[in-house]
Amino acid sequence: GPELKDSLDNRIEWASQIGMKQMAQSMPSINLRNATLDDWRQAAQDLNKIGEKTKAAGIQMVYHNHQFEFAEIDGQLIYPILMEELDADLVKMQFQVAVIEQGFKAQDYFRKYPGRFISAHLADYSAEQGKQVPLGQGDVDWEDFFQAARNEGIKNYFVEMDPATFEESARFLQG
Repeated sequence: GPELKDSLDNRIEWASQIGMKQMAQSMPSINLRNATLDDWRQAAQDLNKIGEKTKAAGIQMVYHNHQFEFAEIDGQLIYPILMEELDADLVKMQFQVAVIEQGFKAQDYFRKYPGRFISAHLADYSAEQGKQVPLGQGDVDWEDFFQAARNEGIKNYFVEMDPATFEESARFLQG
């Protein structure tokens, strides 16, 4: 987002001082309401440039998606365009598993783009209940997910969810 674009040297310096090895962008610097595919392509190129600078400082740039990258513009899904435009070496991907709500499975992307993903944000969703649910109680095939994640080199897993579902999710992961 704007913070990385406008204060990159400062952010790199701070991240280096505290020993960070990865830095993630979760919002592109574009107007999401009326963005074109060219806007998305430009945002990816901008992130590649940021990735060049972070790499030189020993920090891996990472892109974290939300649901809006799984929308279509002119009949084209945005996410594959980002995968095409982002430099596989300069920008690794962090997959937001919550897009299962829209029918997209993380493991399909891990397998389609081997070596591109470094981390995942875990979430589960029940189409039957129409809401996010504790991990292991929804539509995500976790056995297949973790098999694909291990095979494709996912290094970090993050759990960020409503406190009401956190305890059961932690129990599921420990099991």
